[in-house]
Amino acid sequence: MKFEILKFLSNPYTLIFLVLMIGSRIENIKIGKFKLGISGNLFTGLFFGWAVLNLLEGVGPDSEYYAGVQKILHHGLVPHNVAHFFLYLFIAAVGLASAKDLGKVLKKYGAKFVLLSVILTATGGLSVYLLRDNIGDGLYEMSGVYTAALTSSPGVAAALETTEDSSYAVVDNFPNLPDATKDKILKVIDPSHQLTHFNTTDLTKAQKDAFVHEAVASTGAANAIGFPFGVIMVILAMSFLPKLFRVDLEKEQAAFKIELESMKADEANQKPIGKFNMIAFACCIFSGLLLGSVQVYLGPIGYFSLGSTGGILVASLILGHIGEIAGQNFRMEPATLNVLKKLGLGAFVGIIGLTYGNKVIAALFSSTGLYIAMLSVAVAFICMVVGFVVGKYVFKINWVMLSGAICGGMTSTPGLGAAIEAVESEEAGAGYAATYPFALVCMVLFTIVMNHLPI
Repeated sequence: MKFEILKFLSNPYTLIFLVLMIGSRIENIKIGKFKLGISGNLFTGLFFGWAVLNLLEGVGPDSEYYAGVQKILHHGLVPHNVAHFFLYLFIAAVGLASAKDLGKVLKKYGAKFVLLSVILTATGGLSVYLLRDNIGDGLYEMSGVYTAALTSSPGVAAALETTEDSSYAVVDNFPNLPDATKDKILKVIDPSHQLTHFNTTDLTKAQKDAFVHEAVASTGAANAIGFPFGVIMVILAMSFLPKLFRVDLEKEQAAFKIELESMKADEANQKPIGKFNMIAFACCIFSGLLLGSVQVYLGPIGYFSLGSTGGILVASLILGHIGEIAGQNFRMEPATLNVLKKLGLGAFVGIIGLTYGNKVIAALFSSTGLYIAMLSVAVAFICMVVGFVVGKYVFKINWVMLSGAICGGMTSTPGLGAAIEAVESEEAGAGYAATYPFALVCMVLFTIVMNHLPI
């Protein structure tokens, strides 16, 4: 009999289901009135991500597994497409489960959700900008920390693209820049400090390319370090925010139920709930991927798209709201959708942990990394507190709906799962979907503005 431990542990599905098994047990642990919830999967993933990568890093060139291990170390423990698969299951199930009340929710809260999206994304951008001086030696970490703190995967792509464009614009104008700014740029290009504004009047193409490469790399690195800490903050905040502000969850749930019943329902849209329909479910994901791939030109912002996550959520909500198309019923039994949600979210959050476990531990032992981590936590907390205060006390939005709206206003998919779990209601998904598209546009816009501010 032969058992190859390295081959077994380097199998992504081994790790995913190990994390699901242990994390699902840990999530039931209570500390006083606080319950770990879905963060149990995250912390379990972080531990195994760190432990397994450290084990694999010890494999030498003489090992028969060396080539395979190097590939894993380069690409990560879990391929991105596997993480996306579980995420799609979760998003489609959430969209279908919360679709029935979409029309009523938008009618009552529509304008408030738009304003909340602007407030949340602006608060995050302003917080990062005000605290930017201590981020590190790089000049473009701000946008990386911004997208990390708001745990926005779509925002990362915009941050990297705008960083490249704005950094090229800066170095192309090098001769006209203030001397202090020139020295900052030259320090990035030449860490030995031999180049100064006294001996460098302009930059060569190679020097410009080197600066842009470093700018993009610093944005990506800041996001990679800060993202898992932002996720931890968002997930935990969904549980402790109502306790911090002494919100009675049972009263909020009862009040929200009365709100829904008092809204005028469209009787023609009350489709019967049927059994799980694989064709309809697959149609939601396919339609969402198609919708998310469509790019719309928005002038100075550039091309905008919902992305796969936003596309699937919007498609599922629309199809679920319509109810039935060509004999296919999109109103499905909650029991099956709940299983798909729990599996999809648990695996996705666990994969985040597996992916970033090593970076989290490394950040704790680096002064710059630790500051980026702390800043991501602080900005995420500030955004959520501001969102809660404005949403609850100014806009008078019920916590059941507001929990999802806050996560949507941060474009935080991990937060949505925590919100649904915290308020024990699928309706949080409708709040998320209503704020998400507007928040995404605002986030791209503020990222562009941030990268064009003086360095």
